[in-house]
Amino acid sequence: MRNRFGTAAAIALMTTVGAVLLSACGPENSGSDPTAAPGGNVSATSSPGGTAPGGTARPSSPAPGAKEVNGTSAANHLTISTGTRTVAMNGTTVDFGTAVRDLAWSPDGKRAAFVNGDGDLVVAGPDGSGKVTLARNPGGETWSHPTWQHAAKSPGDLPESADRFDAVVFSAAKGGVLRLEKIATKNVGGTPEVLTPHNSEGGNENMPQPPQTGNTWSNAGGQRGEIAYANTPAGEVYLYDDYIRPATRDLGKGSQPALSPDGEHIVFVRAVNGHDHLFSRSTQSDQKAEKDLTPAATTDYTEPAWSPDGATIAARTPDGVSTVPADGSAAPAPVSTVKGLPAYRP
Repeated sequence: MRNRFGTAAAIALMTTVGAVLLSACGPENSGSDPTAAPGGNVSATSSPGGTAPGGTARPSSPAPGAKEVNGTSAANHLTISTGTRTVAMNGTTVDFGTAVRDLAWSPDGKRAAFVNGDGDLVVAGPDGSGKVTLARNPGGETWSHPTWQHAAKSPGDLPESADRFDAVVFSAAKGGVLRLEKIATKNVGGTPEVLTPHNSEGGNENMPQPPQTGNTWSNAGGQRGEIAYANTPAGEVYLYDDYIRPATRDLGKGSQPALSPDGEHIVFVRAVNGHDHLFSRSTQSDQKAEKDLTPAATTDYTEPAWSPDGATIAARTPDGVSTVPADGSAAPAPVSTVKGLPAYRP
């Protein structure tokens, strides 16, 4: 089903109906984050594996009598987090010793960030060892979908200066209000700060500022650490760049955005004729043409992720995970029956 959200009433309703699942929604709800709050969108084709209210892990399993196809390998770099203790990777499953929701890899692939069963933001090694609680949930909030924002120092920076960005950005829902929050990876056990996408004061004074609430599903990428995110009420995808001078651009209707490794392209979800499709476009302001990567979709393609080489996009479906060439040169192909959030480990 496809519902409108953004009000406390809707959130309360869905909290009583069921757990929050990692699944996309239609054009009425583009920009929503189904993992961000109790009462996020739940599609008719939703599968277990995402953040659930109260920190309840929801296991993923194949259909009765069917043999599960892992579909991950060291060669394809694909990993799948299912909301349980185990993460599919390298053709097997790795037990992290705690519920793993919305797993995201650091740019060097040496660390994983995720939300644990207590709703805290945790960082760990690829085998689940060395877990560190980067930020502890204060209670009354639902955290979801972390992403790594990294940008190395510029050539002109002093040798002793730190990288421009080395932080984790995530969605936080409290009292029905969605915001993006951010915490530097060096601030272990620190308090996250609210991220406020805006336009520089030195820019055009007549330029409207982007909305500060309703923001969710952030995804960082590129050499400058740009952040793509969705705004639930507007049903829009935005790109925020604060590397030098803060600037925010509206990239159009959609939800669940993901930036390519080089930051030059973005893929996002939009409903077409009753199914969730994957669309891509350049992040350049003068190149607005969009391409439907799944024009013949007979199922929903959601929660996209880019391969490290930028050639392939993985997406969740009701039956598992499929991949499609980033240039749309071929139809999507199922690669795994594991139902969860796809992510690529660099």
